[in-house]
Amino acid sequence: MNSKVKIRKVKQEDLDFVYKAICELENEVLDVEVFEKIFNENISNPNNLYLIAENESEGAGFISFHTQNLLHHCGLVGEIQEFFIHQNYRGQGMGRLLINEIKDFANQNNLKSIEVTTNKRRVENVLIYENFGFNLSHNKFTIYK
Repeated sequence: MNSKVKIRKVKQEDLDFVYKAICELENEVLDVEVFEKIFNENISNPNNLYLIAENESEGAGFISFHTQNLLHHCGLVGEIQEFFIHQNYRGQGMGRLLINEIKDFANQNNLKSIEVTTNKRRVENVLIYENFGFNLSHNKFTIYK
């Protein structure tokens, strides 16, 4: 891995990189005005941790992490909402760096667990998440409107 990789908190100036990353991740063009509103709301929420991985001055990866107190855990739980590594940087350890930052944050804040959900069409992600130490423990059901 390149030693010039830097992990830092996302700033408002990172909107364009994050927007393009999420559009690529979801394979669709999202409404940029709605996206920007949600982005600004989420990065300013102290219960969220948004990180970017940079190789020199270029964005290479992104992760968003939301925390909340849940009754059925009797404590604080975090969930990775979005996780993206640009294809030019996959397999170089950037994803592991981002996950390790999330794990450190979880330890420092006494979280009960870290959760992540992946779309069934991304079958390769199951092995990736297992390699990061996650266990396949739940089923998620969704109603779309």
